[in-house]
Amino acid sequence: MKNGEGAWRRDFFTIWSGQSVSLVGSSLVQFALVWWLTVETGSGTVLALGTLMGVLPQILIAPWAGAYVDRWDRRRTMIVADSLVSFVALLLMLSFASGGGEVWMVLLAMLARSTLSGFHWPAMQAATSMMVPERHLARVGGINQAMFGLANVVAAPAGAVLIAMLPMWAVLSVDLVTAMMAVVPLLFIPVPSPERREGRHSLVKEMKEGLDFLRGWQGALSIIVLFMIANLLLSPAFSLLPLLVVAHFGAGAAEYAAMESLAGIGMLVGGLTLGIWGGSRRKVVTMLGSTVVLSLGVLALGLVPADLLPVAYVCCLVIGGTLAILNGSMMAMMQASVPFAMQGRVFALISSGVAAMMPAGLLLAGPLSDIVGVQVWYLIAGIPMAALSVTYLFIPRVMGMEMTGAGEATLLGDLPLDDRSSP
Repeated sequence: MKNGEGAWRRDFFTIWSGQSVSLVGSSLVQFALVWWLTVETGSGTVLALGTLMGVLPQILIAPWAGAYVDRWDRRRTMIVADSLVSFVALLLMLSFASGGGEVWMVLLAMLARSTLSGFHWPAMQAATSMMVPERHLARVGGINQAMFGLANVVAAPAGAVLIAMLPMWAVLSVDLVTAMMAVVPLLFIPVPSPERREGRHSLVKEMKEGLDFLRGWQGALSIIVLFMIANLLLSPAFSLLPLLVVAHFGAGAAEYAAMESLAGIGMLVGGLTLGIWGGSRRKVVTMLGSTVVLSLGVLALGLVPADLLPVAYVCCLVIGGTLAILNGSMMAMMQASVPFAMQGRVFALISSGVAAMMPAGLLLAGPLSDIVGVQVWYLIAGIPMAALSVTYLFIPRVMGMEMTGAGEATLLGDLPLDDRSSP
């Protein structure tokens, strides 16, 4: 199902290069849109709505999108998603160029971008599984995380420079151009399609098959629950970082920017490390070990005295690095274990469940931090996450989940199994 060594590298990394450029462009434009909302309205409610526009599709639409991705050609799905991102950018550009840019337009564009990402992300991950040999999936996952880190490092300063130099419509053109750069390689390079069974069930039934697979995969639900708890506890810690900088360290925007940049650099270094190393033979060990270190990093960030800001910088670097290794290992394990024909559904269900915890965590963390201080949340997040991750290392069904993943697909009976013996 996969090409020879040289061919898969050429084809995959040509597509990957276009997608990576698009990622940087989207991150830059997202920064510009958030900054425009901040300057234009000065409203926390509007900024919260902007965050909600980004999260809601991942919760509500992603499971449906994943089922469609498994029905559709993955290459065409990515082409359409990237093309529509360009179209949304074009419409917003025209609005700003004519002097008619409005807050509701920006919020609607954020909603559309996030919705399209809900289709594009599972399609890209499923395509990666088809194009990359299994033994290289963790390395590719590490390289992906390095690119996310690079996007985090580059997007904010580049976006700030462009906002200062160019009108808003010109800044938005970056999204238009980079999204089209992602489309061009897909027009010429084929992406293998999984074998699909005859006939077609209802969309709800196909979504249920993805859930049944996860239920039948011993240890998988436990890992997903761990990630949901991690998003519930750790995501607010990242969102509260500006408040920690101001309220605890008595610092300002430059120090906050330094922390964000160091976290991005950490992701870059961690991703490259995983890309070279490939992780341990059992990806679950790399994943859980990284979760322990990540949790301890968050805990340490809450314990750093106010006069030791450089230590907080180191914590951010460690957090970014371990986050990249954690995410890369997790995705590699899923790509290697979930049948090709249902990866869209399974990946989307996982993404939806994990994303749903973010708003809940923010609703808990915000008021609690106002009452008892922002540092307390870092302790609440770090201690139980570290303890839970260590506990998982001693649960046999979790530690053995990579041995049972592909075999459990037989629970679905008529779903064809994958040929994973090819290079």
